[in-house]
Amino acid sequence: MILPIYIYGSSILRSECKDINSNYKELDVIIDNMFMTMENANGIGLSAPQIGLPINLFIIDLLPYSKEDASIPPIRKTFINPKIIKEFGEDIVENEGCLSIPGVREDVTRKNIVQITYLDQDFKKNDEIIDGLYSRVFQHEFDHLKKTLFIDYLSPIKKNIVNRKLKSIMKGKFTDLYPTILKK
Repeated sequence: MILPIYIYGSSILRSECKDINSNYKELDVIIDNMFMTMENANGIGLSAPQIGLPINLFIIDLLPYSKEDASIPPIRKTFINPKIIKEFGEDIVENEGCLSIPGVREDVTRKNIVQITYLDQDFKKNDEIIDGLYSRVFQHEFDHLKKTLFIDYLSPIKKNIVNRKLKSIMKGKFTDLYPTILKK
């Protein structure tokens, strides 16, 4: 089922997220719904807070991009209780957007390589060192679990410029390309 995506101004996006275990009610259904919701919105990542759940869970799907660019790994994964162990490599500036902040895109600096650990959908532990687009999307979605949005990385000048758009989003004034919800 396609779910509404909580947009900027919704308190859930700044809520504390909790770890979950294999007994979490209807987890497989939630994950399936998250993939449907993300695909409907043409996203490549979606976190549980973006669908109203304060839990440490997100998904990533890079398959469409990997078909066009062999350097992008064919990733379609679920990340449960993820952690970043270490960030290293170069600082890379890339343009980011977020399904919860429609119509806003800005350059964000992130480390190119991260060492991560997480549980997959079968609650099997995974440890990886990732880079490139995979690393950037992982860091972006991981931030959602830590009450952080990509706009939090902007300089004060950039934040000031984007602020008018953010105020409009909070008033529901944006192009609604997929189901959304604003719940304070």
